[in-house]
Amino acid sequence: MNVRTLVVVCPDWPIIATAASADEAVAVLAANRVTATSPAARAEGVEVGLRRRDAQRRCPGLRIVDPDPDRDARVFAAIAALVDQFTPRVELSSPGSLAFPTLGPSRYFGGDEALATLVAADIDDALGSSGWFDAVGVGIADGPFAATRAAEQALAQPDHVRVIPSGASAAFLSSFPVSVLGRPELAEVLQRLGLRRLGDFAALKVDDVVARFGAEGRFLHRLARGIDDQPPSVGPPPRSFDAVAALDPPAERVDIAAFTARAVADDLHERLQAEGLACTRLLVVIETDAGERLERVWRHEGALSSTGIVDRVRWQLDGWLNGPSAQRPSGGITRLLLVPDEVMPARGRQQGFWGGETEADERAGRALARVQGMLGVAAVTVPERRGGRGPADGVVRAPFVGTDGDHDRPRGGAFDAPWPGRVPSPLPALLPVEVCEAEVLDEAGHRVWVSGRGVLSAEPVKVRFGNETHGGLSIVGWAGPWLSDERWWDQRTHRRRARLQVAFADGRAVLLQIEHGRWSIEAIYD
Repeated sequence: MNVRTLVVVCPDWPIIATAASADEAVAVLAANRVTATSPAARAEGVEVGLRRRDAQRRCPGLRIVDPDPDRDARVFAAIAALVDQFTPRVELSSPGSLAFPTLGPSRYFGGDEALATLVAADIDDALGSSGWFDAVGVGIADGPFAATRAAEQALAQPDHVRVIPSGASAAFLSSFPVSVLGRPELAEVLQRLGLRRLGDFAALKVDDVVARFGAEGRFLHRLARGIDDQPPSVGPPPRSFDAVAALDPPAERVDIAAFTARAVADDLHERLQAEGLACTRLLVVIETDAGERLERVWRHEGALSSTGIVDRVRWQLDGWLNGPSAQRPSGGITRLLLVPDEVMPARGRQQGFWGGETEADERAGRALARVQGMLGVAAVTVPERRGGRGPADGVVRAPFVGTDGDHDRPRGGAFDAPWPGRVPSPLPALLPVEVCEAEVLDEAGHRVWVSGRGVLSAEPVKVRFGNETHGGLSIVGWAGPWLSDERWWDQRTHRRRARLQVAFADGRAVLLQIEHGRWSIEAIYD
């Protein structure tokens, strides 16, 4: 049975949380990639996914901000507190997004339309005082998935509200591309099969979907049909797994209370694992010695680990203890209660017979997870293989995901996908921090260039770097060029270049690229 749900989304929240003005060009960067932009930055062509230098080239005055989930959650706590007047059980998934069932509140406030309008107006008033308008969307539909899509569309509505009638979620979702399911590998397969819209996917028989895509395919097929995103098997725990911690003396600082929460979260996670369960929705209750109480429900698409639980407890504590003075408690924290509100069978991890994860690997992973729990998600990063044509795209720095990590990371064959124009293995080991210009010369000393068909104008013989006007390094071997025509469908982000491998007489080798007629060093072989 579907549950009528209201969802609030604010895509620009990582920017709003920095206290930046709406007319300032600001971007949040993680692993040298843009993850969020302000409207002023988007107007200059800065988009999510761009590299730092590309973003700064499009907008020289761009202000770069580091990601800070703790800051985002602390500031978003004030928005969640505004919604508390409509319902006592606000459900948070991440800073910038919240949801709650509308059955009771809708009856009290005069229907779904009236409820959504009131919620949007209150949040707009709060954000408008700092200059942010049109930054939030409110949607109501059958289930969180359809309601989220409605909220995203509401961002373009004058009143920032979109309400889908009861029973119409399937028809509403039918026109959305399959990419909104959040599974790139599945979306690619469906598109190759000619199923480009959710309506096409939903029209398939359930038996055929399960036979081809398994349990996950059935779950996503339910979403495409407008059915609530929780499978029927998901429900309350079969017995109480409540975890409680008493703080004596009362804690008045976030770090002290969060340290206590670590032991409680580890205990809860281990007890759930012993039963073969994983928590997908968690109720966190915080009480003070003055009798004050704050409840928040946190949802995760996968399974909450002990690190994920501590993160959410810390966000809730930080937003309450360090939030606006009118919302702060008058006493110290005396009690923490963690209640797994929804559980599901744990999927576990499959390890290999040889070369698998050792006990030392697991101990190291848990140690890094604890450091991440104390310092934040972005504080611990590791190299991660990604897909792409160049060396800068193939490996990036990503937040650590250990044996009990819960943060999403791309899986599957994205790295090994057929990338036309991709540099062959082995990839270079070093990437220059700054652009190092070069000149490729032929035997007569003339500049070498690459034609539109990927043909060199002459055989390369020498390379000069930087501002050199004479001399240069002699080339003893070269390979390429490899043409790369990226994002040809978007005039603003279209990038066309060619890469050339060269080896010098002194044993060094570099990967050169030419773009707009100018050569530069893209990477160095070590």
